[in-house]
Amino acid sequence: MESIPDTESPATPRAAEALVSATFAAAGAGVYAVDADGVVIACNPWAERLLGYAPGTLLGVNAHEVLNPHTGDGSGFPGQGPVLRDVALGKRVSGDRAVLMRRDGSPLATWWSAAPLPPEAGHGTGAVVVFHDISAQRERDGRRADRYAHSETMREQAEYDLAEISWLNEVTLAMVSTLDAGQALERLVRLLVPRLADAAAIDLAEGRELHRIAWAHDVGDAVPRRTTDPGGPSAHEAAVKRVLRGAGIQHLSTPSAVADAPQELLGVVEAVDALIVPVRLRATTFGALTLTRAAAGPPFTEADEVLAEEVARRTALGLENSRLHAAQADIAATLQRALLTELPTVPGLELAAHYRPAASVAEVGGDWYDAFPLGDDIALVIGDVVGHDIQAASRMSELRNMLRALAVDRPGEEPGRILQRLDIAQSRLGFTDLATVIFARLHPTPGGSWELTWSVAGHPPPLLLTTGTTATYLAGAHAVLLGAHPDRPRPTARQTVPAGSTLVLYTDGLIESPTQDIDTGMTRLRRYTAGHQNLPLSRLCAQLARDLGSTRDDVALIAARTPSHPDA
Repeated sequence: MESIPDTESPATPRAAEALVSATFAAAGAGVYAVDADGVVIACNPWAERLLGYAPGTLLGVNAHEVLNPHTGDGSGFPGQGPVLRDVALGKRVSGDRAVLMRRDGSPLATWWSAAPLPPEAGHGTGAVVVFHDISAQRERDGRRADRYAHSETMREQAEYDLAEISWLNEVTLAMVSTLDAGQALERLVRLLVPRLADAAAIDLAEGRELHRIAWAHDVGDAVPRRTTDPGGPSAHEAAVKRVLRGAGIQHLSTPSAVADAPQELLGVVEAVDALIVPVRLRATTFGALTLTRAAAGPPFTEADEVLAEEVARRTALGLENSRLHAAQADIAATLQRALLTELPTVPGLELAAHYRPAASVAEVGGDWYDAFPLGDDIALVIGDVVGHDIQAASRMSELRNMLRALAVDRPGEEPGRILQRLDIAQSRLGFTDLATVIFARLHPTPGGSWELTWSVAGHPPPLLLTTGTTATYLAGAHAVLLGAHPDRPRPTARQTVPAGSTLVLYTDGLIESPTQDIDTGMTRLRRYTAGHQNLPLSRLCAQLARDLGSTRDDVALIAARTPSHPDA
């Protein structure tokens, strides 16, 4: 005989009813049932909690009258029709914008659904309503929207910061991409307008004077070059002077300046707002940067002032670099010229020389020229020690002096033999530097012409221009540069130089550059010299260096011209 269990099986009706009841109570949503009159006949704890009713007090409440706001009840919510009206027709209905009134009268935003009450419940026509509190979801959505808006703001700020950094990098590049301060400032003001201002000008102090170096405006030619108004001091001029005396940034609201000084900067550009920013680095004030805005633009803000000061700081750094380079280049050029020789006075012969240092580097180089008497003759030398540094200049000075001593010791010796002894001497003294050189000697002859003897050590050939003919290069007597084969004999060539002829010795900076091969350079030199043979010799040398020489290399020339009339 089977035993009867003490508990009912889960499949029994009573167990199923208990499960439904537990589920109804634990559901994560409010649930209530109403009869045909809209009176609550059942509810779960979630519904009581969400609507603010104590346990058991929601039962018997007329949901239609109490829980649903009505038009004209002063609650400020739209009226809601009774759920039973649609449910009585056997429909399932739902909504996502319903409002239920809590017991304390506060609204509860919900989304809900309703279905007819099952007939087997024994309560006739009625409805079961399920609702959820959506305020928490709305708060989450709001926070999500706020986070999104914040992230968008941060993204826009990051993009703005990146654009500003990129623009400041362009400002820096404008100041460091050239060592010409004027050119750099011209590039700078074009970047400032209209990015930061409607007009921009930079005034630099040179001693006690102030010069407007660069400016930018829609009508650029209208900007005055003068910084002082002829009619008297202006607000702008006074602000600039304060900056030069050590004051910080000056912010001017300038409607009166337009009327007071119509020909001055602020008046010309019709400024109503202006910043005068010191271009200063440490204790040195180079000048002032003026930024203006017209009436159509917004006034300058504190952020604009910070940005303008950063631009001025970078401008000052660029100017400092340019001035340091210029000072170093001047020192280098002065040192280089100090190492060169004063030309002697030779009866019956015109001499000229020219030296121009490289513009792209602040270094001394190994180019040199020389001229000195050897009895009745005159020695002419052009040379170039490989390199652009102090060592090259030092070796150049040593070679020049050594060559002088060797030539003067044996004045009758041929140029080729003198260069060979120079090569041997520097080899035995341990000098490893390579150098090119031409050693030439001009000897006067009884007929008024001159005899030229020369020897070439790896150097471009001499150029000879005779009266009425084209210039020609003197071939022959060519050997390797100094330092390559010290013991190898060096040839000497001879040439008669007629009266009125011009002999030009030069370094490779005159004929060769990164954009021009040496053959093209030699052709240009020959044609240029032939076309300018009537120029005074010193002027010819200067123009050759200016018009043909490479700015990336030193240029040295020495030239001799025999008189057209020997008896002159």
